[in-house]
Amino acid sequence: MSVLTEGQIERFFSLLNETTELVQKQRDQSYLDSLIEVLDTVQSGDDDSLGLTGTGAEQVRQRYAEFDREDYDAETLRKAIQMAVLKAIRVDKIQANYQITPDTIANVIGYIIAGIFNGRSQLSLLDPAMGTGNLLTAIYNQLVESIHVQPSISGIENDDAMFELAANSFDIQHIHAELFHEDTIQNVLAPIVDVVVSDLPIGYYPIDENTKGFSTRASTGHSYVHHLMIEFAMDHVKKGGYGFFLVPSQLFKTAEAKQLLKWMQGNVYLQGLLNLPNELFQNKSAQKAIMILQKVGGNAKQASPIMLGEFPSFKDRSAFQKFLTEIDDWQKKDLLQ
Repeated sequence: MSVLTEGQIERFFSLLNETTELVQKQRDQSYLDSLIEVLDTVQSGDDDSLGLTGTGAEQVRQRYAEFDREDYDAETLRKAIQMAVLKAIRVDKIQANYQITPDTIANVIGYIIAGIFNGRSQLSLLDPAMGTGNLLTAIYNQLVESIHVQPSISGIENDDAMFELAANSFDIQHIHAELFHEDTIQNVLAPIVDVVVSDLPIGYYPIDENTKGFSTRASTGHSYVHHLMIEFAMDHVKKGGYGFFLVPSQLFKTAEAKQLLKWMQGNVYLQGLLNLPNELFQNKSAQKAIMILQKVGGNAKQASPIMLGEFPSFKDRSAFQKFLTEIDDWQKKDLLQ
């Protein structure tokens, strides 16, 4: 990243942060709620809607006058918004489900997708649990840059605040997207796409009634929401299309995995399971992996061998690059043959 780009990220973050803190103070509300309002007004250009008075209103007016969207590329804007959301999580002590997928992981997923779909003129992506939209927009921007395709984008999110953050982020980055403010498990009429990507929520889904149409639902008690999400997502992939999911490394070692494995047979091929470095997680039990599924049909076949392994430390650039080369070789020789 160039010094110029880093400066632009800092400059846009500074605008967001200073304005958000003014709104937070004058309106006596959370940093997160204030940030959502600020992002909305940055997009619309209507700073009067923030309802600030006195010197605060003048400060914001001056900052907005200095901001020209055309001076920034989408990725610069995304990174600045990401910094502001991370500050909101820290300041407001927000629960874990607001945590943002690290850019390094988004870049790895984007890299693998780019390798598979290089040469395609059209591509469609769906995230059934998009959160703030950071993973989806990071991959979108990477694909635009690396293989020069502008994917059509869809995302689903049930949480009000996260949906607003995502919608504003897409708008500010000038990324057209079809967004659904709904509970994914309640049969959202989402499009059928080439690729689904998601940093899945982990835990139990509380409303058993909504899971009745799912093969991955638990036989007794609540069902794992990440199992249900995987099934929903792959049901919305074209034949031969792919799913990239961040899942617990121990996904197949739980008692509930039996239903998931049963559903997978005949519906999807497990093409890869790549554990992420231990250093990214507080303890071994929290470790996650990138799971690669391919929907049965079209030209899809079971790769042999399946891509299994663990990423080296992201800090070890040489070992990390070597691992990416191994993924490249596997794609060419085993996955795409």
